[in-house]
Amino acid sequence: MKNLPIGVFDSGIGGLTVVKALTEILPHESIIYFGDLAHLPYGSKGRNTVKKLSLESAEFLYRKGIKLLVVACNTATSIALEDIEKTFDIPVIGVIEPGAEEAVRQSENKKIGVIGTTRTIVSNAYYDVITQKNPAERVFQLATPLLVPLIEEGWIGHPSFYLILEEYLKFFNDKEIDSIVLGCTHYPLIKENLRLLRPHIKIVDSAMATARSVEKTLQEKNSFSDSLKAVYEFYASDISETFIDLSEKIMGKYVDIKLT
Repeated sequence: MKNLPIGVFDSGIGGLTVVKALTEILPHESIIYFGDLAHLPYGSKGRNTVKKLSLESAEFLYRKGIKLLVVACNTATSIALEDIEKTFDIPVIGVIEPGAEEAVRQSENKKIGVIGTTRTIVSNAYYDVITQKNPAERVFQLATPLLVPLIEEGWIGHPSFYLILEEYLKFFNDKEIDSIVLGCTHYPLIKENLRLLRPHIKIVDSAMATARSVEKTLQEKNSFSDSLKAVYEFYASDISETFIDLSEKIMGKYVDIKLT
């Protein structure tokens, strides 16, 4: 059981930022990743469809034989996490609670910003968890729907990208936030761009926070792998050039992706 891999799924590419964080924090753990590119984005679909697709993705990984499942998609986490937890007899970790907890821990003035896809922001998932952890926190949320397509099309760092990012960030100018949560697994790719525009604001990376939550869970269950070599497998329900290019950018090396 200890040496079984960790399963990670997302509707597309962004979940690989969680995989990258896991490889850095838990280098001896094997990982199986599934990107459901054939049905992305989950954020534009109805609740029942998101639940169905999320359960199918989770089952694909569960049948591969995993010891823990990471739902590396904010939309799937906000809508389907509870159903997944009830369906499978292994620990299940989403990306929202770890990110929210880290934001509460980092914020000193109790004013936190959250950026994410429209579906994630409308769900109020981050707001709910942050204020449950600390009712004194003030949470300011902003949907930033243009960022994912810009990231996926390779426009990070382009002048037009900075214009759009700055326009979004203006929303927080009078909010006095000291921390901002990256409420989309694509957004760790633009951490440095955000720091350039708002160097005084702490960046809360949900991908890294999720990886630390996995580490804590494995420690509590005494489930760390004792294997000397980690094995990584990558699957996708569809493959595009964008997926191939971004997967290499995120992981820092060639990724052999198998089509399911």
